Amino acid sequence: MGMTAGTSATGGSRRGRRRGRRGPVSEINVTPLVDVMLVLLIIFMVAAPMMTVGVPIDLPETQAQALNSDTQPITISVNPEGQIFLQETEIGIDEVVPKLEAIATTGYSERIYVRGDASAGYGTVMQVMARISAAGFKNIGLVTLQEQDS
Repeated sequence: MGMTAGTSATGGSRRGRRRGRRGPVSEINVTPLVDVMLVLLIIFMVAAPMMTVGVPIDLPETQAQALNSDTQPITISVNPEGQIFLQETEIGIDEVVPKLEAIATTGYSERIYVRGDASAGYGTVMQVMARISAAGFKNIGLVTLQEQDS
């Protein structure tokens, strides 16, 4: 008179499943989904820096109104002779970054405006902007005059 555990008259299972057939699995395997998402994340992290070309700047629109700001931005000007001015003080190209770092009150998020004369050399203005950008400053803008309607 022996009794076997786990068997019953309805098919040998306590859960009432039929013998030899399995029901559909209602679980989602998310491991492959996570793997694909991580690969896509890595691809975008590697490709994102390559998508920016040149110096990242905020170009103001020519018909935009003047910006209202509580803090006065730092202004760097380039005149037609290629001389560089920080606010109203003339400085050399090698002094641009150290002087900016010294007077920037909010660090590398300080707003910097570059004013280049219309007859100033394009290369000089680009050298100034490249040095500012390479130093880590992110908010660089070019100043233009508003368009006159005639």
